[in-house]
Amino acid sequence: MSDSSAPLPSGPDSTRVDRWLWAVRLTKTRADAAQACRGGHVRVNDRPAKPAMVIRVGDQVRVRLHGITRIVDVSHVIVKRVGAPVAARCYVDRTPAQPSQASTPVIRRDRGAGRPTKRDRRQLDRLRTDFPPPA
Repeated sequence: MSDSSAPLPSGPDSTRVDRWLWAVRLTKTRADAAQACRGGHVRVNDRPAKPAMVIRVGDQVRVRLHGITRIVDVSHVIVKRVGAPVAARCYVDRTPAQPSQASTPVIRRDRGAGRPTKRDRRQLDRLRTDFPPPA
């Protein structure tokens, strides 16, 4: 029997947002989830969430962690931490796709090389005009 067909663990109708974030593995620890709530990085149904805010099935949770905003819809409420495949089935990820990194080549110089010379500057300018920035 694979993890995708295994039944989800039974849980209550509602729970604290910090506990749910930890249980579905969006944060590493429950303390991290509570800290994110206190720092204003968690919103439930477009309202700022305190750690003890109650969430239910159908709520939308917006979490900003490590510079990335995750938008998830609660599809199952759990209070105990479960395996990653089961945890992923407890929410529907609505996070928009991240834009791809710059398509222009990144110009790197050796560390400690100092300021670019006049010749280096001309080569950099020529490279930048050959690859205009994306619109």
